[in-house]
Amino acid sequence: MKITIASFLLFIFLSVSFRAQANGKLLGTPGVSQVEGGAGGGLVPWAQLAGYATEDEWAVSGFCTKANVDDFSLNVCGAQANFFDRFEFSYAEQNFKINPLNTELSQSIIGAKVRLYGDLIYSQWPQLAFGLQHKKLDTPSIAKAMGATETAGYDYYLSASKLHLGAAFGYNLLWNTTLRSTSANEMGLLGFGSVDHCRSLQLELSSAVLLNQHLAVGVEYRQKPDNLGLQESNWRDVFVAWFPNKHISVTAAYIDLGTIAALPKQTGWYLSMTGYF
Repeated sequence: MKITIASFLLFIFLSVSFRAQANGKLLGTPGVSQVEGGAGGGLVPWAQLAGYATEDEWAVSGFCTKANVDDFSLNVCGAQANFFDRFEFSYAEQNFKINPLNTELSQSIIGAKVRLYGDLIYSQWPQLAFGLQHKKLDTPSIAKAMGATETAGYDYYLSASKLHLGAAFGYNLLWNTTLRSTSANEMGLLGFGSVDHCRSLQLELSSAVLLNQHLAVGVEYRQKPDNLGLQESNWRDVFVAWFPNKHISVTAAYIDLGTIAALPKQTGWYLSMTGYF
């Protein structure tokens, strides 16, 4: 039901003609929607906040994402709110299908992010943001069977993002670095921690080149812990993001998720759409 509601909200955002409440930022600068609900790339949260709100504006947005690899598929829908380019709140509902077992796992994620310093473009130093994600696994049986000690947990992260105008042979260059404190197994879909492992720090990186006002290409890399001894792999992708206007963005990517639940070579595709109000 939560996915249905989020999908309906996204449909409303994309279908109804309206005058944008917030459009003060440059096109594409909020990034897109991350699979855990906040603004950023597909795999990695960035320091930017969702939507185009400036310091005297607010904004809301909704998104849906689908990812398919050899033995698994992930469907995510959610919503985001940005208040005065200072606070971001997000919600996401993930459904993860294990094709060999014909089984689905589901997880809900509530997120919050605060901009601590700077501006993506105009400050000398990178924009900094601190975020947290509360994750609750709604289908705990498989996680418990594999050795996870908890079925809910918190991720904390610090992100730094900067857009350099004309820095890449005349094209705009964006980079982001995120340091995450987490105990999540496979992003939380296999629970949190184990008897021998708990919380650890993981590095996440993103970079993108804006080819023009509407199109960006980039790469992402996300370290992940291996608490359960299942050879949990780091994630990576190569993406293309299209921003036709300030009401919608579309992202497509090739993803390499490595080994998931001891099943190797999980590669495939990713497609995401975000609507902005």
